[in-house]
Amino acid sequence: MSQTNINEINEIEEIAGGEFEREPVPQSKLKGWKSFIGMYAGEHAAGTEFMIGPLFLTAGVSAFDLIVGLLLGNILAVLCWRFLTAEIAIKNRLTLYFQLEKICGKKLVTGYNLANGILFCFLAGSMITVSATAVGIPFNMEMPKLTDTMPNGMTWIIIVIAIGAVISMIAAKGYDTVTKAANWMSPIIVLAFVACGVVAINQLGVSNLSEFWDIWGNGAEPFPGQIKFTFWHVVIWSWFANGAMHIGMSDLSVFRFAKEAKAGWATAAGMYVGHYMAWIAAALLYAVYVQSPEAQAFLSNGEAPPVAPGPLAYNAIGILGIIAVVLAGWTTANPTIYRAGLAFQAIMPKLSTAKVTILAGSIATIAGLFPAFAMKLLGFVALYGFILAPFGAVIAFEHFFHEKWGITKNYAEVAGIKYNKAVLFAWAISFGLFYFISIKFDIFLSFVTLPSWLLCGVLFMVFSKYFQKKKK
Repeated sequence: MSQTNINEINEIEEIAGGEFEREPVPQSKLKGWKSFIGMYAGEHAAGTEFMIGPLFLTAGVSAFDLIVGLLLGNILAVLCWRFLTAEIAIKNRLTLYFQLEKICGKKLVTGYNLANGILFCFLAGSMITVSATAVGIPFNMEMPKLTDTMPNGMTWIIIVIAIGAVISMIAAKGYDTVTKAANWMSPIIVLAFVACGVVAINQLGVSNLSEFWDIWGNGAEPFPGQIKFTFWHVVIWSWFANGAMHIGMSDLSVFRFAKEAKAGWATAAGMYVGHYMAWIAAALLYAVYVQSPEAQAFLSNGEAPPVAPGPLAYNAIGILGIIAVVLAGWTTANPTIYRAGLAFQAIMPKLSTAKVTILAGSIATIAGLFPAFAMKLLGFVALYGFILAPFGAVIAFEHFFHEKWGITKNYAEVAGIKYNKAVLFAWAISFGLFYFISIKFDIFLSFVTLPSWLLCGVLFMVFSKYFQKKKK
């Protein structure tokens, strides 16, 4: 990645992180779609990829399920970014938070910020866990098992706290520091994923496409404690893995300074470098480990072999693997903690950015002590999207249908109200109904994310029509 490209990415992310929070982005700050490619490629080839790839294997996916399912699911995600998020962003050029405030009112946005901040902290915590599995290798640290929920020893606790403290302090220095570090590290991480995939293929003795396909075969029973993933699990989960960002409209904050909506296509760089190549490369690392005597001993005892990214990468590419896993966890946790701090600052505006970031980092570090957040990452990411995505439906349905339905756009701002009952009722009903369906009928949350999003959007329009008419 050239120095010019890195500087341009830094400029984009710096704007997204702090400037023009309550006003449209001016024409002089707009960027072409090529400027977004490096940013998305770097952001989505990171710590989460080292966990997600192996977790697919623990869910018993087949070759067709994984390779074709990811291909289709990631295309659907890119289409959502292009034709929903980017399309709305270039029309309004506002951050997600300010757009929501105009529609929902300040009180409801406070609730959204709290949920967003806490979920960000848990995600960052899982990435601290990922880095800890690499840092712990020289200390012969016992790695967390797939079914572990609690810390497994004092060495683990000390390493997680140390990593969390360093990451939090860097994040507290501001978005510019965070993004410069992340963008310099991202090419190393991408190269490491490629190297891991190539080495793993050699270790598996693969010499042609047929043998590569046979690695996963027709699928298998899931490991103990895991659910079975089918083709549609892979498609729908990969589609909504970033549901909060695309149909949830979080990336309005990024695309608001794109010159054209076609900048949304740049997300394909993230999906197919990170969510395709990197996931498959990480899965190959785990496929090598599963064949080892150690992993087979776990399976023969009815236990799931550990999914520890550090040892997996180290076994493939040595010290570079340790460095790559540490950097990957680092580059995901750092901006995530910073964003969580911004969400908390919106609730506690009297605290400085540095203080709320340290607060967010402390919560993330505590979460990182508990391996369950990382080991259950597939389920957590599904929950994250399910909770936050419906708020994006409110923005999308108002944007595209407010004239047809005859409702006032940005109603909270126009009416001078602090919370919009139409938003609250729409989200609560859609969330409650589909969460109940998921629990009652044991349906994976990703399968009900889109129905919940659609219902929330429709209910918002219906309630808006009713309450606005009543107000008149």
